[in-house]
Amino acid sequence: MLKRIILSILLISALLATSVPALAAKDSKTMGVNVVLNTSVTDSLLQDLGTHGKVRDVLYEINALTMQIKASDLADIQALPYVASANPDAERNGAPVDSVSVTDFSEGVSTWDLDAINVTDYGLGRTVDFDGTGVYVAVLDTGLLDSWRQYFPEERIATQYAKSFGGGGGEVGNVSEQPNKWERDQNSHGTHVTSTILGYSLRGTPINGVAPMATVIPVKVLNQNGSGWSSVVAAGITYVGDLKAGPLANYPVVINMSLGGPSLDAMEQAAIDYAIAQGVIIVASAGNSGTRGMGYPGAYEPVISAAASGWSGLATSGWRGDVVDPTDPNDFFIAAYSSRSISSLQDLDVTAPGSSVVGPYQVNGQISYYYLSGTSMASPHVAGVVALLAQKNPDLKASEAESILEGTALAMPVWSSSEAGAGMIDANAALNSIP
Repeated sequence: MLKRIILSILLISALLATSVPALAAKDSKTMGVNVVLNTSVTDSLLQDLGTHGKVRDVLYEINALTMQIKASDLADIQALPYVASANPDAERNGAPVDSVSVTDFSEGVSTWDLDAINVTDYGLGRTVDFDGTGVYVAVLDTGLLDSWRQYFPEERIATQYAKSFGGGGGEVGNVSEQPNKWERDQNSHGTHVTSTILGYSLRGTPINGVAPMATVIPVKVLNQNGSGWSSVVAAGITYVGDLKAGPLANYPVVINMSLGGPSLDAMEQAAIDYAIAQGVIIVASAGNSGTRGMGYPGAYEPVISAAASGWSGLATSGWRGDVVDPTDPNDFFIAAYSSRSISSLQDLDVTAPGSSVVGPYQVNGQISYYYLSGTSMASPHVAGVVALLAQKNPDLKASEAESILEGTALAMPVWSSSEAGAGMIDANAALNSIP
């Protein structure tokens, strides 16, 4: 009996000896966190935070910073009196579900999706008097393919302001700028999104865009796989806010973010608030999670979010099909993948074409064009219409743009507001609502 007890004690001791290091290893696991302060960033606060981990990047404009810490230290940082919020760096994804001689695409071919939002009419060309002239649209995405000049006029891409941010994730590395990588994308997502705003050259044939004379600022915040971190997105948003506060102070500036993740990041929220305070209008995709709910930052109330619709006539009429005017809401449907708002904390604003939208999308490095589907495709339609509104009223504020879009949207009675927001955007009606 005594022998059995001794053996049991030895066995328990052995188990404890192996489990304690394992627990210690778990507690010592490093992680990246985004910290927002409730006061200005000072050297003394940075020094104090340095006792809890490694401070990596500081965004002074929004009183925020990134850190690399042990997982067990997160609660201590959250409890610091000068910390407003601290959370793990959140993943962001932008994947869809599924030199140009022409300098002005406003006379280009009409596609079903532009017809659906009353920017163009099949066979008649553009039906609105505005084209985005004088408006900057920052596309926070994967950047542009190195062949972008085969699709877009050089005049429409603000290369002097183009930027690439990488890193993030805390334990992987700090957020850093990557010179010229904005035009070295291998993913195509950002190029396809940009094509909806500007239009594009289809092997020499001009295809119309929502705002073909706007100027796009490519800001790469997602990697070559179409994914990234909220800390990098926050850096990109802050950068655009700085542009609006500086060299672009006299121009309307819109941000399009065809990306998102399941949770709102405090640093990302602070960056959005900062950019909007500078006068930037922000549009983002609702997400591709269907009934699981909206993604962020799209679900954040100050952001204009876009659900994705499809057109029932596409199968018979094709991508250059003529959408019946006046538009019949029964001709459209909310895509099954399009995220719904599932709580009062999620704000879905409007719907735009997102299923089977044609644009540049390269495979194996070859010049090519594909149908893509996702709320990633819906968002630039909304951003483009906002650019038209901002051209007509350069002093337009974010809240005003959202109110106009919602107030003039085509109601979709078959679909609930949690699925379609206020309904399908109508560029013509929205523009006519501005005196």
